[in-house]
Amino acid sequence: MSKLFEFTGDGDFCPGGSLYPNPKETSLFLSLGRHVDVYFPACKRSRVSAPFVISGDQLKQKKKASINVLPDECLFEIFRRLPAGQERSACACVSKRWLLLMSNIRGDELCCNEATLPLKREDNPAPINGQDEEVSGDEPPVKKDDGYLSRVLEGKKATDVRLAAIAVGTSGHGGLGKLLIRGNNSIRGVTDLGLRAVARGCPSLKVLSIWNVSSVGDEGLIEIANGCRQLEKLELCHCNAVSDKALISLAKNCRQLTDISIDSCSSLRNEGLQAIGQNCPNLKSISINNCPHVGDQGIASLLSNASCVLTKVKLQTLQVTDLSLAVIGHYGKAVTDLILANLQNVSERGFWGMGKGHGLQKLRSFAVASCQGMTDLALKELGKGCPNLKQLCVHKCAFLSDSGLDSFAKAALSLERLQLEECHRITQSGLFAVLAICGDKLKSLTLVHCLGMKDLSMGSPMLSPCKSLRSLSIRHCPGFGDISLVMLAKLCPNLRHVDLSGLQGITDAGFVPLLENCDGGLVKIKISGCTNLTDKAVSAIAEMHGWTLEVLNLEGCRKVGNTSLVAIAENCPLLNDLDVSLCAVTDFGVAALGRADQLNLQILSISGCTQISEKCLPALRRLGQSLVGLNLQHCSGISKKSVDLLVEQLWRCDILH
Repeated sequence: MSKLFEFTGDGDFCPGGSLYPNPKETSLFLSLGRHVDVYFPACKRSRVSAPFVISGDQLKQKKKASINVLPDECLFEIFRRLPAGQERSACACVSKRWLLLMSNIRGDELCCNEATLPLKREDNPAPINGQDEEVSGDEPPVKKDDGYLSRVLEGKKATDVRLAAIAVGTSGHGGLGKLLIRGNNSIRGVTDLGLRAVARGCPSLKVLSIWNVSSVGDEGLIEIANGCRQLEKLELCHCNAVSDKALISLAKNCRQLTDISIDSCSSLRNEGLQAIGQNCPNLKSISINNCPHVGDQGIASLLSNASCVLTKVKLQTLQVTDLSLAVIGHYGKAVTDLILANLQNVSERGFWGMGKGHGLQKLRSFAVASCQGMTDLALKELGKGCPNLKQLCVHKCAFLSDSGLDSFAKAALSLERLQLEECHRITQSGLFAVLAICGDKLKSLTLVHCLGMKDLSMGSPMLSPCKSLRSLSIRHCPGFGDISLVMLAKLCPNLRHVDLSGLQGITDAGFVPLLENCDGGLVKIKISGCTNLTDKAVSAIAEMHGWTLEVLNLEGCRKVGNTSLVAIAENCPLLNDLDVSLCAVTDFGVAALGRADQLNLQILSISGCTQISEKCLPALRRLGQSLVGLNLQHCSGISKKSVDLLVEQLWRCDILH
C-alpha cells in the first residue's frame, strides 16, 4: 500500500516531483470520477467525512443511511414540528419532495408555538434545489404592496413549485397578501396543486388574480376558499375550467370579499353570482365580461339583495335583457360608477326603465358603449333619474342624436364631463347646445370620431360663454374646421387643455382666434396631425401662452419648422414635454433649443425628422442636463455609433433609437 503513495517517475500525477508535504495523507484526495483526482490544500478540511475503504486502485465511500427512505407520513410529522423561519426554509431547499410536503402543512397542523420563537426574516421565499425545476438566482424578491407582501408570476415562471416555495418562504413574513398569476406555462403550469399550497401556507392572502391559466379549476379555488378566508379581491380572466362550484365556495367562506372581476370564464353561470349576492355583504365592486351563460337571474340576484352595498358595476358582452337594467335602476341605490358595454339584447325600454326606477340617485359616472338601446328617449330619462350624474361617456351608440343630447343636458343639472365617441348623429348644433346649457358647471368636453360634425356657418349664435370649461378635446372629426373652431373660441374663454389632434381641416386662421380668446393661459396643447397649421400658429402659442405652457405636441405638423423652435426656446420657460416628430425641423432648430438658458425640457421627441443630422448632437448634450426622455427613432441622419455614444454620455436619460 505504501508503494502507491511513494510512486514517482514519469508517471507521476504532477511531473517534476511530488506536490504534497506528506504524500501519505489520504484525506487530500477526493474521488470525482474514474480517472480524475483533485488536490485540496492541507489547511482546509475534506468535504468528505465518510470513511474510505481502499481496495486496489480505487477509493470507495461507504453508503450512509438517508432520511429520504422515510415515507411521506413520517417526514410530514417531522416537518410540522420544525420551528418557524429559517429552519423550515432550509428544509424546503433540500428537494422538490420536501418542498411540496412542507407546503401542504396547514397552520393548525404545526406543533410548535411560533409566537414564542424568534423569527429570522428573509427577503426571498425558499429556493428550490430539486432536479425537476430550477429557480434562477436573478428571481425578483417578494415586494411590499399596500402594507403586505405581494408576488407576480408571469409566463414560464408560473409553476406549482414556485407557488409552493412562496407559500413556505413567506410564512416568516406574516404570509403572502397579494398574488398575481399571469399566463399559462404549457410544460408545467400552475394547477390546483399550486393553489392548494398557497391556501395552506398563506392564510392571510387578501388579493388573488389569475389570468389565462386553463389548468386551474374548481378544486384549487375551493382550497383557497377554505384556507384564505381574509380574501378581499378576486380576479379571474380566461379561466374556463372554473365553474359555479368554486364561486359558491368562495362566497360562503370569504365573506370579506369587496371586489370581484370575472372575464371570459365560459363555465360560469348564474348560481355562482346568486351565492355571491347572498353571502358577500361587503361587496362593493363587480365586473363581469364575456361570460355567455350569465343572464338576468345572476345579475338580479347580485343587486336585489337587501344588504347590497355595490358602488361600482360593470357589465360587458352578456346575454342580459331589459330586466337586468330595470333591477339596476330600482335597487342600485349605492351605485356611483356604472359601465354597460355591448349588451345587444337590451332595448330602449331597458335604459328608459333604468332611469325611470329613480334608484340611481348616487350615480356619478356612467359609461355606455355599443348599445343600440341607447336612444334620445332613453338618455333623456336617464338625465332625469340620475340627478347627481357628473360624468357621461357614450361610445358607438348609433341612434343618439342632437335632440337626446339637448334633453339630457337640460335634465342633468350636475354634469361636469361629457365624452362622445363615434356618435355620428351628433352635429355642431348639439355641441353648442351642450355648451350653452351646461355653461356654469361643464369642465371637460371630448368628441372623438364623430362624423356628423360639419363645418357649417350658423351665423353668430347668441350664446353665453361656457366659463367653467377647462378641457376641450376634439379629435379625428374630419368635418370640423375653422368656422366651428372660431365659434368655439368665443364660447370657451377659460380653457387650460386643448387637444385638436387629427383635425386636418383647421388652419392658422381658425386656430389663432382660439389662442387669443383663452385669457387664463393654456397649459397643454396637442395639435398632432394638424397638417395645415404652420409656424405662425406655433409662434402665436409661444408668444401668447409661453409663460404657462407645459406640454406641446406638434407631431405630424409638416409645415412647422425651425421658426417655431426658436420661438419656443425664447418664450416657454415652463415647457417640459415637446414633441416635434415628423416636422420640418433641422439642426438649426435643435441648436436653438440647446442655447436657451431658461428652457427646462424633460421629454423631447424628434422622431422621423429626416433633416436632423449629427451636427445637433452638441445641442442634445446640453439639453441632456435636464432631459429624462429623448426619442431619436427614424432619424436617418444620425448614425448608430453616435447614438450609442450619446447614450453613454446622457446616462440619466432614456433614449429611444
